[in-house]
Amino acid sequence: MTDHAERPTAASTAAPAAAGPIGVFDSGLGGLSVLREIRRLLPAESVLYLADQGHVPYAPRPAGEVAGFAEAITRGLLAAGAKIVVVACHTASVAALGDLRRRFPGVPFVGMDPAIKPAIAATRSGRIGVLATAGTFRSGRYASLVREHAHGYTVIDCPCPGLVERIEAGLGDSIETAELLRGCLEPLRAQGVDTLVLGCTHFPLIRETIQRVTGPAITLVDPAPAVARQVGRLLAAGGLSAPAAGPSPTLRLVTTGDGRRLGELAGRLLDGQSSNAAVVEACPWPADGAALRL
Repeated sequence: MTDHAERPTAASTAAPAAAGPIGVFDSGLGGLSVLREIRRLLPAESVLYLADQGHVPYAPRPAGEVAGFAEAITRGLLAAGAKIVVVACHTASVAALGDLRRRFPGVPFVGMDPAIKPAIAATRSGRIGVLATAGTFRSGRYASLVREHAHGYTVIDCPCPGLVERIEAGLGDSIETAELLRGCLEPLRAQGVDTLVLGCTHFPLIRETIQRVTGPAITLVDPAPAVARQVGRLLAAGGLSAPAAGPSPTLRLVTTGDGRRLGELAGRLLDGQSSNAAVVEACPWPADGAALRL
C-alpha cells in the first residue's frame, strides 16, 4: 500500500456550503451515539453518516492503515457536499485527525478525545477510570491529555477486549456482555474509582448495561454532547449553519459492510422507541484506495 504520508495535500478542496450536510463517520455503529446528540442539538441540520463496517474494529489495526481509511472516507464525504466532518471514533481521531486538518485546511473537523477534563471536574475521590480500546491507550494524544489535565489524580486505563465486537454484533445487552464488563470494571471499583470515561463511541450505546455493572456510585462521562456543541459552535462561527428557510433536513446512513444492524439500531436511537429500521445505503470500499462514492 502507498505510504499515506506521501499522498498529495487536498488544499484545492472546494469551500463548504451552508446547505450541505454534516459528515459523520466511524468504524461502525458507535458514531450513532454522536449522531444522536448532533440531531438532538441541531435538528435543522442534514447529516450524512458513514459506518465503515467493512473494516470494523479499527483499534487492532496499525495507525497508518486507519489514517488511510479516514482520508478516503473524508474525500467521499466532501465530494458528497459535507460542510464539516465529525470523526466520531476515538481510534480514528488519534490516528488521523491532525493529518486530515493539514490535508483539508479549508474544512472544519471535530474529533473525539477521551473526556479526561470533564472527568476531573466530576470526580470526588480523585480516581478516574477510562474505558477505551487499545488503539486509544497506545496513542500519544491520550498520554498528553492525562499529563495535561490529571496531575494529582489517579487515572486507571481499562481496556475491554471484545466489547466493541459484541456491540457490533447486537449483543451489547446480553448476559455474556455484562459478565465481560464485570470482569473489566470490578478492579476499578476495588480501587475506589468514582468516575468512568466512556472512551469509545460504541460504549454509550450500552450505557445502561455499563451503569448496571458499575452501580450508581460511579458517574459515567460521555463526550458526545460536548462534541455536538462544538459542531454547533464551528458551524455558527463559519457561517455554515443550516439556513432558517432552507429545505427540511435529511439523514443518509451509508455502510461499507452489512447494514442490517446499522438500520435497526439507528431506527431505535433516532426515532424514539420505533421498531422500524432506518434505510441504509451500501457503499463498497473502492479497490484502488480512492475516495468512497457516497
